[in-house]
Amino acid sequence: MTLDSKNVSHLEKRSLVIQAIRDFFTDNLYLEVETPIVCPNIIPESQIDPVTSEDRYLQASPELCMKRLLAKGFNKIFQICKCFRRNERGLHHLSELTMLEWYAKNDTYLDLMDQCQRLIKFIATRLNLDNKIKYQDKLINLNQPWQKLTVQQAFVLYADRSLNDALFEGSFDEIISFQIEPRLGNTTPCFLYDYPASLASLAKLLPGNPEVAQRFEFYMAGIELANGFTELTDPVEQRSRFEIENKIRRSQKKTISPLPEKFLTDLEKMPDAAGIALGIDRLAMIFCNASSIDDVVAFTPESL
Repeated sequence: MTLDSKNVSHLEKRSLVIQAIRDFFTDNLYLEVETPIVCPNIIPESQIDPVTSEDRYLQASPELCMKRLLAKGFNKIFQICKCFRRNERGLHHLSELTMLEWYAKNDTYLDLMDQCQRLIKFIATRLNLDNKIKYQDKLINLNQPWQKLTVQQAFVLYADRSLNDALFEGSFDEIISFQIEPRLGNTTPCFLYDYPASLASLAKLLPGNPEVAQRFEFYMAGIELANGFTELTDPVEQRSRFEIENKIRRSQKKTISPLPEKFLTDLEKMPDAAGIALGIDRLAMIFCNASSIDDVVAFTPESL
């Protein structure tokens, strides 16, 4: 990989984006924290394959440790860190990625949606973009009402089969990726929310509807940028969900992640809260008008 003037410009703008993120959260009285990257266990997730380092794991997310900090009395925290995912490489994917996560006591996924909106507008103002972002052939207006769709509504509008059929057939991810995602966030940013409970193992369920979880994903220009939810704080229910994820992994003949026992113990003391993970590399793509994630990092894996 050779750095040309375009790459240099993108890296400079990426730096401004990260500076703006830090200023946004410190201005809103969040404490920046650092947690270990190498951990004895990680969140058991059927769809994410962990990266190992000797007998430990490189984190796929700082979520476990950050929620343990909430349990120890911290109320509003954020972190910018490296995360690792095995077998993830593509136009919008890196196996080593930069993640922003933030958590706040007593918030819900509805509060996170509002915070996302304020964060993106804050960054756009810092970059003198007049609340309009040009990305490839799209012009995204931040001043217009942002789109909000439930997963159920999105399937009705854009999918060639029902949500229930997709879940039964195991085609949910494929339909989201190829039929729904390209339609989201192309004129204004979009929140896709209220996910099926079976696809949100760390989220609280919607009151009165145990089939739906308080989870959302955030999109701009058809690109998923963030995943957030109202946190599940019941350690017994969380253990059961982790065991289900490992059961799925076992059926797929994948390695089984040991349960994070210290996290489950601390979860007993964790307050009601909400948390979100946002991919900084993808966000930089949007603000740099870059077609590939390779254009907004100093080194790609292949260049090392």
